[in-house]
Amino acid sequence: MLEDDFLLACSGGVDSVVLAHLCQALKMDFSLVHCNFKLRGKDSDGDQRFVEELAHRLNKPFLVRAFDTLGYINQHGGSVQMAARELRYAWFSELLQNKEGAYVLTAHHADDDLETFLINLARGTGIDGLTGIPEQNGGVVRPLLPFCRNDIVGYAKKNGIAWREDRSNTDTKYLRNKIRYQLIGGLKELHPTFLENFQRTQEHLSDSSALLKSYKAKLQKELFEKSGDTVRIQISALKKLEPQGAHLHLILGDYGFTEWNNVLELLNAMSGKQVVSATHRLVKDREHLLLSVKAEKDDAKYEIGEDQRVVEHPIKLRICQVDKITPEPPNVLYVDKETLNYPLLLRKWQKGDYFYPFGMKGKKKVSKFFKDEKMDILAKQKQWLLCSGNQIVWVIGKRADNRFKVTPKTREILKFTLL
Repeated sequence: MLEDDFLLACSGGVDSVVLAHLCQALKMDFSLVHCNFKLRGKDSDGDQRFVEELAHRLNKPFLVRAFDTLGYINQHGGSVQMAARELRYAWFSELLQNKEGAYVLTAHHADDDLETFLINLARGTGIDGLTGIPEQNGGVVRPLLPFCRNDIVGYAKKNGIAWREDRSNTDTKYLRNKIRYQLIGGLKELHPTFLENFQRTQEHLSDSSALLKSYKAKLQKELFEKSGDTVRIQISALKKLEPQGAHLHLILGDYGFTEWNNVLELLNAMSGKQVVSATHRLVKDREHLLLSVKAEKDDAKYEIGEDQRVVEHPIKLRICQVDKITPEPPNVLYVDKETLNYPLLLRKWQKGDYFYPFGMKGKKKVSKFFKDEKMDILAKQKQWLLCSGNQIVWVIGKRADNRFKVTPKTREILKFTLL
């Protein structure tokens, strides 16, 4: 893995400086990258100069970015440490996307892993939050996780390696430092092999997590029935799983839901009841739960001008003028252009909507048409209509309106194709 040119995140502290020396000793190709968060005045700038000088001594490229961390906090909120983390990893992601390196090495070690475990434990978490810092997460690799801080400091002293001490690392106003100095020290004093025991426990937790992920994949394969961009889940099958709450959390936990009591209540709720997350919605529809990405707002409307020939959003349409009509699949509509009033509108179904279905006599409520088509709740919510003024021209991809059909008197024929 490490034969490629990579980036090494170096703060100037003992951990990352030792990692840089180890990689240099192994004759690896890498660049040093440094984040200056501008939080400690001259000390922050001193860290930057130190890492730049280290890169020069190691004959390695040096990349640095200065951040307005306090400005970021004022705009986005959160703690100083959280803001620094978000800024740091956003930059790393940018560097990787720009092909500055194949991946980024960070110097997280076993003590960092323990601190993260205790922070997550204090805040409340599931098993994934207790398995600690991953050795690799996307393009970020952490090769020092098996080693404790004492090992790293001992190596630095033995080999005469200089580093910078960040005085904020001893400030117990920060949660991580409070855990480091007021909690972990006591735990190690009570049991000298506490860190080693913790690492073995994490191995067991990781194994348990892997088993759960395998079970989750098996359950999702059995329970998730994909229909277009919607997942249908049979409620009767969910009710057979015990405990129900834990199973729902397992198979739906990746979709951003947080109100798990509400998710559980959906199993016995009336049709139409739903729970939404930031990204997804889960809807009760008779004997199923329907899972989908959150759709456009129901009141969203999009205009199509008379000369417009391409529509890219919210759906893709191609519009052209033709001389004659030919038998086409449901994704094509032919209309008499002179029957249209511009601009045309793309919108969702609204209560009371009706149209005159092509091939039928008289009008029909769109809601009744949906029912006859056996469309589920989400399919109804996602269905787009092409309208001329207040009149529906096309239930897109399903049925045209008789009032706009091509007749022997038609002089201009427009062809709409749903892509």
